[in-house]
Formats: sequence, structure tokens, C-alpha cells
Amino acid sequence: MFHVKQSEKETPNSTFGVDTPLAREIADLSSRRRVLEATSVKFKGKTRVLTVSNQKGGVGKTTTAVNIGAALANLGAKVLVIDLDPQGNASTALGVPHSADTPSVYDVLINDEPLADVVQQSPESPKLLCAPSTIHLAGAEIELVSQVAREHRLRRALDTYLEDNPVNFVIIDCPPSLGLLTINAFTAASEVFIPIQCEYYALEGLSQLLGSIQMIQKHLNTDLHLSTILLTMYDGRTRLAQQVADEVRTHFPNQVLDAVIPRSVRVSEAPSFGQTVIAYDINSAGAIAYREAAVEIASYKTPSKEK
Repeated sequence: MFHVKQSEKETPNSTFGVDTPLAREIADLSSRRRVLEATSVKFKGKTRVLTVSNQKGGVGKTTTAVNIGAALANLGAKVLVIDLDPQGNASTALGVPHSADTPSVYDVLINDEPLADVVQQSPESPKLLCAPSTIHLAGAEIELVSQVAREHRLRRALDTYLEDNPVNFVIIDCPPSLGLLTINAFTAASEVFIPIQCEYYALEGLSQLLGSIQMIQKHLNTDLHLSTILLTMYDGRTRLAQQVADEVRTHFPNQVLDAVIPRSVRVSEAPSFGQTVIAYDINSAGAIAYREAAVEIASYKTPSKEK
């Protein structure tokens, strides 16, 4: 009989047999999942309105908006996602129809339609709602120029909606620009939520975005503040990702969430099925990371405003 000598680096693991990188990853995910399953969050107080914004495209902005919304709904919160991006990707991910003839945010901004008339329920959860975008929203930037109170139109529609349709969270997905649609989002929100990609250009343009936030604070919405930064597309195998994460945490120690969103095939696949990763594969690494981020966001204490 032959005996194969076990490598000194591979020590027995009671759960998975061998202490390999894959086994450690599986054990870590299992542990984090158990913690999430034991977590209970109570939602009370006034509605929190977060605008998810980053003028740089491809940072996981829409992916973050829909998955955080779905994760909060999974925790028991009632969530309204407002799709303010003409591409309508958030509407697609939430499984909400948004063809050209669908009542949408465009009708709210341009035609003064009530927000309640365009909101749809996502098939994922009765607690997850969406105000969809359509292709018509692409022309809204130009049409808003001639509108009365053009910067406040979304805020007024949202305030009216919330009087009769209370929710715990409103998450606004912005286009990757600093035009009138994004200004409407900033004016309607009290919190800015910035996803930052863990790559070289992560901080490029961030100073301009922060400058825009300060201008909105000064002239349009004194309640607006940067509350949350989420590191996305993190690849732990590269030193660059760690360096970017460290730099962002150094600059924004109080805003960066502990949860980090890894690069994940499941997160990328989910929208093609008209789902968030929470519905598509709730136990995947990406879903667990978004659920952890949602718990942190739900636990955030809104600072009291000094008078």
C-alpha cells in the first residue's frame, strides 16, 4: 500500500478537508453568510433619500444602486429605486418594463405626472419598487432648461409621493454626468452615495463631483452631504486594488464602508436575466458583499443638523 505524504502547507480542515485558498474562501463565505442570516435590522424614522452618483462611467454605479436596493428590501426595508439614467439599466435589472410607451420618470419631470402613476413593483419583492426610465429621458436634459423650477422638479414630485406612499429608502440612480438630471437627483436627496472602482482612475474627477456637491449644498439643498462611499470591482490578487482602497480610506475615513464589492461573474450575469444578484444567486460572493454593505447603510446614523 502506498501512502502519499500530505504537504505541510495543506493542513486538515474539519469542514473542507484541506486548507487551500479555495477552501478558505468557501469557509469565509459560509461564515459571513451565517452572520448575515443572524442579523436583524429595524427600520424606523424618516425616509432616507440617497443619490448614487459618479461622473465616471463603468464604476458599478447602476449595479450598486439596484443591488443595494434589493439587499435592503431583503432585510425588510421598503425601497423605491428611481432610474434617472436614460439607458434604463436599473429598470432592466429590477425586471421592470421600460419600453418607449411606458409611463416613466420623464413624464414626472417634463409633464408633471404624479410619481405614483409611474412607480412599478419589481417582481423580486413586494418591498422593492421602481420608477423606470425610458429612452425619452435622453432629451430631458434639453427640455428641462425651459421648465419652471427645473432643479426642483424631482424633489417636489418625490415629496408629494412620500406623503401617501411612505418608504424606508429612496435610491436614485444617476447618469454618468453632471447635467440637470443629476442636479435634480442631488436636490431631491439628502445623502450622496459614491461607488468607486478599485482601479487607477478611481479618484479622477472625484474632486469635480465633490465640488458640484458643495455648490448644490450652497445654492439648492443645504441638507445634502456625502454619507457613503463603496469600493467596487475589487480584485484582491492585485496590489493596485489594495493601494486604491487604502488611498480612498485615507481621504474619506468616515464615509467608506467596510464592505468591499469584489469582481464577480454572478454580479455581471444577473442583469441579463432581469434580476439583481440578490435574486439571481443570494449566496454568491458578490451578493454577500452587497448584503453586508446594505447592513452598514441601514445602520448608519444620520447626523443631526446644527441650527
